[in-house]
Amino acid sequence: MDTEEQKESTEISYQPLAARMRPRSIDEFIGQEHLIGIGKPLRRAIENRVLHSMILWGTPGSGKTTLAKLLAASVNAHVEGISAVLAGVKDIREMVTRAKNIRQTKNQPTILFVDEVHRFNKAQQDAFLPFVEEGILTLIGATTENPSFELNSALLSRTRVYVLKRMREEDILRVINQALADKERGFGGRKIVLHDSLRKKIAHIADGDARQALNFLEICVDFAEVKDGKEEISEKLLQEILSEGMRRFDKGGEVFHDQISALHKAVRGSDPNAALYWFCRMIDGGCDPLYIARRVIRMASEDIGNADPRALTLALEAAGVYERLGSPEGELAIAQAVIYMAVAAKSNACYVAFGEAMSDVKEYGSLEVPFNIRNAPTKLMKQLGYGKDYRYAHDEADAYAAGENYLPEGLPKKQYYQPAPRGLEIKIGEKLEYLRKLDSEAHR
Repeated sequence: MDTEEQKESTEISYQPLAARMRPRSIDEFIGQEHLIGIGKPLRRAIENRVLHSMILWGTPGSGKTTLAKLLAASVNAHVEGISAVLAGVKDIREMVTRAKNIRQTKNQPTILFVDEVHRFNKAQQDAFLPFVEEGILTLIGATTENPSFELNSALLSRTRVYVLKRMREEDILRVINQALADKERGFGGRKIVLHDSLRKKIAHIADGDARQALNFLEICVDFAEVKDGKEEISEKLLQEILSEGMRRFDKGGEVFHDQISALHKAVRGSDPNAALYWFCRMIDGGCDPLYIARRVIRMASEDIGNADPRALTLALEAAGVYERLGSPEGELAIAQAVIYMAVAAKSNACYVAFGEAMSDVKEYGSLEVPFNIRNAPTKLMKQLGYGKDYRYAHDEADAYAAGENYLPEGLPKKQYYQPAPRGLEIKIGEKLEYLRKLDSEAHR
């Protein structure tokens, strides 16, 4: 081995396993068959050596960066990488100048690769947008966040978005087996003993993240027990290493919003089992239980309302219990509230009524309070007619001033609140119907 080969071998050996095992060709790439399978769009792009600007959107460890590098290599392009966090407009202009020079001197296209492209602010996006339009730059952005929320519409309209799916356990198992067998980049030259059941366990714990799986595997090999020239990874060792592992949960991104949405909709759909499952998924993933408690309080008013007013009380008490006890004891109180919400009678009548009333407030502006229901604490205000002819409801039959109007002039008579025919709102609806009958009789 010459000096250059020795140097290259040393550099590879110091890289993490996940970096060493990065696929070198499209044929080594595992998973994402819907994009790189025979006849699929990105495989055709690689085979035809024709690229277009694109956004690769997928979960961590799904292969976004690797795929971007394979795409760039396929067209023998000059690749520019840029930090979405650190780069400014000046850096983008300098990069564009380099791209123009390379096109003129080498007739070579330039690919701009931006990892975590969702971190680009509007000024950064606007700065390179014209050069993407002109074809000076071909943008390949990678993101774990929903591009429709994070990128401006002008940029999105000039790129194609490809969704990388969460890797299946069988695909991750292939990645693990590949690393154990590869003599050049993995552990193929060593006698590693790792039973199939433990390999499957690593694939399961990795939770769709191939990079995480390889990181787990590398740590296991580092701590393997050497016996008779073999490096054995026992179930006990694997359990110790994985004991601190957490399920994938992005506390501010797409996964976060998907899971809280699933919890809310399971409660609304009266499915206590699904509601409890999504609650546990979020807790297992590291979500702040108090955040979930606040969302449960919202559910109590939005989806249950007066059909079962006890739901709001229970939700508030669950949040209070967690503040007193913390984890894990307090989480049980929130779980109790989640289950109660799911099985409680449902009504969005309060939610709908609130929305309609707010809409009318904005539409009709600052209508004046009718004189008869204005407050009259001073003599002058009384002289001006404040509170005149006000009917004190407790002095009326049924403690109800039949026919009285409490809405301002100029606002059509509205019935924002329409009780649902469920739970306590059945009784509320009957009461309101009786009062409307009294109003009708009073106007005859």
